[in-house]
Amino acid sequence: MKYRYQLILLGSIENPIIKGIKNQIISEISDLKLPQGIINIIDRNNWKDEYVGNQPTFCIYLGNDNGFFEDLAIVEKLIKDGTMILPVYFNDFSKEIPEELKKQNGIKYDDNQQSRIANIVLQAFELLRSTRKVFISYKRSESTSVAIQMYEALESHHFDVFLDTHSIEKGELFQEELWHRMTDCDVILLLNTPGFLESHWCKEELAEAGSKQIGIVQLVWPNHKINAISHLSFPLNLESTDFVDAIYDDKDKSKLKNDKVEEIVQFVESVRARNLASRQDNLITEFMSIAKQCGRDITVQPERYLTEVISGKKIIYVPTIGIPQSFNCQAADIRYEYDKNPQNTRIRLIYDDLRIRDKWLKHLDWLNNNFKKDIFTLKKQEFKKWLETTK
Repeated sequence: MKYRYQLILLGSIENPIIKGIKNQIISEISDLKLPQGIINIIDRNNWKDEYVGNQPTFCIYLGNDNGFFEDLAIVEKLIKDGTMILPVYFNDFSKEIPEELKKQNGIKYDDNQQSRIANIVLQAFELLRSTRKVFISYKRSESTSVAIQMYEALESHHFDVFLDTHSIEKGELFQEELWHRMTDCDVILLLNTPGFLESHWCKEELAEAGSKQIGIVQLVWPNHKINAISHLSFPLNLESTDFVDAIYDDKDKSKLKNDKVEEIVQFVESVRARNLASRQDNLITEFMSIAKQCGRDITVQPERYLTEVISGKKIIYVPTIGIPQSFNCQAADIRYEYDKNPQNTRIRLIYDDLRIRDKWLKHLDWLNNNFKKDIFTLKKQEFKKWLETTK
């Protein structure tokens, strides 16, 4: 049987929102350019025929307030198997979720949470990285108060947010750390005020985002219209009525209304997968182009990693967005490939080293030189040399 991830839907699965959640997950998978069949969706109707105990599994349990909880036998089996279960409730967790799941951390459902639920599933399967990094780009003299407001809102929604005034430690090299953090982000939240492009550093950040193929959620200030600044830009036009007391031109007093802040947070959430897929595309395309020039026979797998066989040994190339981490080679599909024949399998994390700080690059080089050679990192500027010289 083809290796697949298992998504199990239990509880009040007749509720129409289950269809909405499924459709959102399928949409996110499409955004990541993964085949839809990578996830096998299971409920009580096909449980006996489809469930496999040793495959990556995630469960969503949709609660209700009528006190009648279905699928508890399946819940107990999944708990015994160590499966992650996400309880979803509407108003009162204690009334809507069965006792068996009271120790689980649940999520309150509303229409804005579909992207969040979908991303939780993909993060659990390690198809979408669990770090949710956002970089806020803004002009201090025009939008400081809104930048701080969005920083606090995104942090409260469990994003790892970079804001220059809040995120760089004393004594650090300011500009180096800023570029480094931008390199490792998923999305840039750009506060596009009238004078944004007049700032040298704002223009530099914009150029940097373009060179790194980083997606931009662009908040366009009232009465300010500009041309598209990036093919990876997702604009959201603001009106004066989106601001408290319609004040949008005071750097210290302007505040967005709460419902607009929530809309922006969900918008950022919804474009993450598309942005990461675009950056991964760019890295794969460059690596494959160089590999072809070097006469290497490398295959792109449906799960978005690359494979090559040399002298009976399989090499798995894992396109890594941002700064390589150990969990990049622990994704379930990579582990599955590796575990089939670990003695003859090698893993290479390929990444773009542009603007990553020297101290991190030296650390990665040190790891390469001091640990076993079946796993190591390969930086973009060394693709050609490595592909020309390794056999």
